[in-house]
Amino acid sequence: MEKYMNSFAVHAGSFFDGFVPSGPVTVYVRGTRIVRVDRTGALPADGTQVIDLGPHACLIPGLIDTHVHLAFDAGPDPVTSLAATGDADLLAQMRAAALTALHAGITTIRDLGDRDYLSLTLVEEWAEHPERGPEILAAGPPLTTPRGHCHFLGGEVEDTKALRAAVRERHARGCAVIKIMASGGRMTPESVPPHASQYGLEDLRTVVDEAHRLGLPVAAHAHGIQAIRDALEAGVDSLEHVSFLTADGMNADPALMQAIVDSNTFASVMAGVEPSVPIDQARYEVIMNVYGTLQKMGAKVVIGSDAGVAPPKPHDVLPHGVVDLVRAGVAPVDALISATSLAARLCRVEGRKGRVTAGADADLLAVNGDPLKDPGALLDVLAVFRVGTRVR
Repeated sequence: MEKYMNSFAVHAGSFFDGFVPSGPVTVYVRGTRIVRVDRTGALPADGTQVIDLGPHACLIPGLIDTHVHLAFDAGPDPVTSLAATGDADLLAQMRAAALTALHAGITTIRDLGDRDYLSLTLVEEWAEHPERGPEILAAGPPLTTPRGHCHFLGGEVEDTKALRAAVRERHARGCAVIKIMASGGRMTPESVPPHASQYGLEDLRTVVDEAHRLGLPVAAHAHGIQAIRDALEAGVDSLEHVSFLTADGMNADPALMQAIVDSNTFASVMAGVEPSVPIDQARYEVIMNVYGTLQKMGAKVVIGSDAGVAPPKPHDVLPHGVVDLVRAGVAPVDALISATSLAARLCRVEGRKGRVTAGADADLLAVNGDPLKDPGALLDVLAVFRVGTRVR
């Protein structure tokens, strides 16, 4: 790992600032922040150290994954593995998972479900050395019903008083977001099925009202149509997965899709799979087409990969999600916006993350090629900078 602790400049042949592409660029960094962006690409004449990545390099903001699970190992049975792992070993596993993400250019993550607030331990560990991993925006154990989806993470809670108390506890501990399991899920056989709701509208409203009172956003795990509808009406900040599941399969209800478009709620879609791992390709293409349609309708679509939950979801899978959104018909620039500036807006780090501009954190990704023409270039990483330190 190379460190440039003082002042330096990064030069690349093309550029995407989080909103629009342009030609050659020279980005000046001092300490942990970007101090100037020269869109002419001129090299400094004052002796500033230059990291010249070459004419074929494209410099973009560090990527943001809006939905990961560092505590899950992306193995064939992550739940059993988690149960068999003590806290010390689990923290080591989480550090390794975070580093895997960072080396792929993912410099910010929302961890939407850990055990016993272990993600906050990493946040504290890295406070003085942020270059050791992505910035983590942690939810802690997700709120779930007794024996509900992911109950083994420690977030079982029911009734109005207890839900409000659970939100207050997460706020007091320093969580950046509240996660609630509005529907069941596949990882927890003893919960209701993924298409069925766990919490009703009033419970969801209770959580949203308390979280918003404390200044925290709410992310709702919502596979089923009723869960999506209720979470949307309750005013959650992001719908996680948005699978439109019914007992008979997927039913992407046009009226509900339009309601998402018309709302202030983000759709955090689970795009991206590791191509070398076999999956039900037909089913995946159906759901990706739904996500592509949502984006083209005008929904605020970001990519929450669900990294860690299964072998197709390693912790560096997010760039594949950008590629897959483009395959689903999303314009490359919009897919990149989804993983940078729009994701920063959802995560409430807008201005500091997800863009390359003076004053922003020096979280930068350089790739070989132009991802605006070929999103697969995101998989060919040349350099990664985390708050002004080169980590790859």
